[in-house]
Amino acid sequence: MSNTFDVIVIGSGPGGYVTAIRAAQLGLRTATVERDKLGGICLNWGCIPTKALLRSAEVYRNFQHAKDFGLSAEGVKFDSAAVVKRSRGVADRLSKGVGFLMKKHKITVIEGDARLEKGATPKVIVKGKDGNEAPYEATHVILATGARAREIPAAGLKSDGKRIWTYREAMTPPEWPESLLVFGSGAIGIEFASFYAAFGVKVTVVELLDRILPVEDEEISAFAKKRFEKEGMNILTSTEAKALKATDSGVEAQIVSGGKTETLTASHAIVAVGIAGNVENLGLEALGCKVEKGHIVTDGYGKTNIAGLYAIGDVTGAPWLAHKASHEGIICVEAIAGQKPHAMIKERIPGCTYSHPQVASVGLTEARAKASGRDIRVGRFPFVGNGKAIALGEDQGMVKVVFDAKTGELLGAHMIGAEVTELIQGYAVAMQAEVTEHELMDTVFPHPTLSEMMHEAVLDAYGRVLHI
Repeated sequence: MSNTFDVIVIGSGPGGYVTAIRAAQLGLRTATVERDKLGGICLNWGCIPTKALLRSAEVYRNFQHAKDFGLSAEGVKFDSAAVVKRSRGVADRLSKGVGFLMKKHKITVIEGDARLEKGATPKVIVKGKDGNEAPYEATHVILATGARAREIPAAGLKSDGKRIWTYREAMTPPEWPESLLVFGSGAIGIEFASFYAAFGVKVTVVELLDRILPVEDEEISAFAKKRFEKEGMNILTSTEAKALKATDSGVEAQIVSGGKTETLTASHAIVAVGIAGNVENLGLEALGCKVEKGHIVTDGYGKTNIAGLYAIGDVTGAPWLAHKASHEGIICVEAIAGQKPHAMIKERIPGCTYSHPQVASVGLTEARAKASGRDIRVGRFPFVGNGKAIALGEDQGMVKVVFDAKTGELLGAHMIGAEVTELIQGYAVAMQAEVTEHELMDTVFPHPTLSEMMHEAVLDAYGRVLHI
């Protein structure tokens, strides 16, 4: 039957489309259901277009320091509409690329909204854009429906599409802000704060917890706060947003810090207080699928408590990262195909924040490593001690590593500074390969590169650092 498949993947973000491709590679007749554009939020409204925006900010920022490099760039201006247009072009190009990959692997693309109904395995009902519904069947149904911006309506932390934005409006602003309140200092909030600050917008970041980038190592968070403040941001930690509302001239927020209530005003605000899984309107309740705190519960291989139903990516919970979703999907479909993949080890998933400076990490923070009861060794190396960093004019940053003192196992690595989102994968590979400090110290790192700091940080952990 044309409507019968081995695997149906609902959602075509980085988790969904990669899962569909891997299923097709394994010889499974595969379809994917997408209600919007191929590539999902990440390619169209998240990871990729934000990086295009941040690249424009980086180039503009570099122009401001042209004199430091012996160059002249007087009167440099920016065109906000053109910056956004470039970002949208990048997103469209990649979405079309996913379409090409679907055709290449002979994956059926079904356009519309999907819901599930009971059957021997869950039946998939797709409502097309014309309003008509069509049934589809598969031995295995994989939910890759992603997540959306979390909102707190009671405090006014909810988009109005004009003055109060989520990431979506912040990416294609209806008007350019003069000043900006950013609620939440995770990766999304900090990236948008960094983007707008680079173009001269007066930015205030409001964070409920006692430090920004709260999932990062405390030392890295503290370093980041100082650097962001030097970039012109105003950062308020241990501060609760009690009420936010739009006014005729902008936005007004009531905040509480140390028991004191204060009013902040700005032309616009961004709500970046987390994300919520897209579990609604899928028929999960009728099926009896287990959902906790807005996320579908799965085992290490994507299985839910319902036979034939699987879930991967953001809809299954933290960490909410595209590469986590992709790898989860590969594990899931390889297990379906009878292979024996390893379950995902979440501690080995690197995380990146593409602000200025960049932040990247993998594994345990120093605090978490200590809390686990291990004896640890910690090494650090500053960017100011690296020749390539100085030559680039990027001498502010740090590399930090955490080892198990008894076994030499690399427990965690944490970085802040230029290009660390590219460097972190070296430590991720080391953790996956389960190398010890000896292999890392014996590895030859090319000179002059930023990667030499990774070597020096390891050496520092064992009293052998060379350049500080």
